[in-house]
Amino acid sequence: MELHQLVNTLGQDLKRRHGQKIHKLTLHGAFTCPNRDGTLGRGGCTFCNVASFADEEAQHLSIVQQLAARRDEVTRARRYLAYFQAYTSTYAEVEYLRAMYEEALASADMAGLCVGTRPDCVPDAVLDLLAHYQSQGYEIWLELGLQSAHDATLCRINRGHDFAAYVETVKRAQVRGIKVCAHLIVGLPGEQGMDSLDTLHKVVDVGVAGIKLHPLHVVAGSTLGKAWQAGRLEVISQEEYVQAAVAMIRHTPAEVVYHRVSASARKPTLLAPEWCENRWSAMTAIAKGLTLEGAQGSALGHPFVLPE
Repeated sequence: MELHQLVNTLGQDLKRRHGQKIHKLTLHGAFTCPNRDGTLGRGGCTFCNVASFADEEAQHLSIVQQLAARRDEVTRARRYLAYFQAYTSTYAEVEYLRAMYEEALASADMAGLCVGTRPDCVPDAVLDLLAHYQSQGYEIWLELGLQSAHDATLCRINRGHDFAAYVETVKRAQVRGIKVCAHLIVGLPGEQGMDSLDTLHKVVDVGVAGIKLHPLHVVAGSTLGKAWQAGRLEVISQEEYVQAAVAMIRHTPAEVVYHRVSASARKPTLLAPEWCENRWSAMTAIAKGLTLEGAQGSALGHPFVLPE
């Protein structure tokens, strides 16, 4: 079976609710991060090198220019979500954010916003702004980089916040009806076996509308990159990742939307593991595992069934 028949994917969810295919257009807002600019620390999280998932050259273009370039890369959609992905996309004064978000939303083909940020950088004023756009009929997702629910892991990777910070922000978003997508990394240093499944359980218990799942990428320029080059870091195998991902998906309620079940990075930025250069191999293996063991939610007794 194909992945979208086994998992409640964002693409299928958007198509069902909006009646057409909607594609994310990744934008760079030239934001920084309190864990890099000295507010909380310098150097960022130990896994971080934003170039592994964002085009650094894009930050020199306006939002309108970036949207035009991204549209040219998409052939199968006519409506879009503006995805502010790089660094901490709420880490600025609210009026600056308003101007940037509304520049993106001004296009007639824009269905809404996805805003990637840290749990400790979402003041009420930002939540109120996002709730305002949602009240106007826009699709709004607040994407929170949690990575792990284990405080010892968050400390080890120099995250700069604890799980309680995530819980507090989710609850404030929920009061306003804003959908939260939790970013989770499998294979973080110090985590063993099914520690990531425990993170999944804790995230679900708090309440979550979406999940974005991916393996740890060891990238050039990061602290973990230096550790790996020195032989001090072991990386997760594709088989281990697939086993963890299948278990997490099977324990996820069917109504939760998966924005991603794996991810890739490009060389030379990507150092390890090599299999992360091609996300399709892991996605195919995850689909095979779910076909054998049961679809999303099956471990809870309520498996996902693709709507007619």
